Amino acid sequence: MNENENLNNNVNSNNVNNNVNNYDPQGRMPQQSQYVYVQQQEHKESVGLAVASMVLGIISLVLFCIIYVSIPCATIGGILGAISLSTKKGGKGMAIAGLVCSLITIVIVALAYTAGATFLNEIVNELR
Repeated sequence: MNENENLNNNVNSNNVNNNVNNYDPQGRMPQQSQYVYVQQQEHKESVGLAVASMVLGIISLVLFCIIYVSIPCATIGGILGAISLSTKKGGKGMAIAGLVCSLITIVIVALAYTAGATFLNEIVNELR
């Protein structure tokens, strides 16, 4: 054997011995030290009231022709939006959107109710 072959054999035998030494007698890898990372949770602002306000405002706006659904949804949505804005919690944009949708719904329903009452009043007056 020449010197290069001896070096290659020594390197290969060292690698085999190192790999064998990494395992315990049952053939498992030895237990590594485990690091536990504890992260502090960031304080997220509560947006529940703002989301509820926006959802109720959109529902009331979409269903404005069903007065028994739209008026309660608009009222509750407006109240929740106002509370969310006054407590200065997160979701300011959603609270404003819910408040605006609720107010628009109340205005539309009031105008439709007034127009309907006026129209019916004119029909009754013509029939007399």
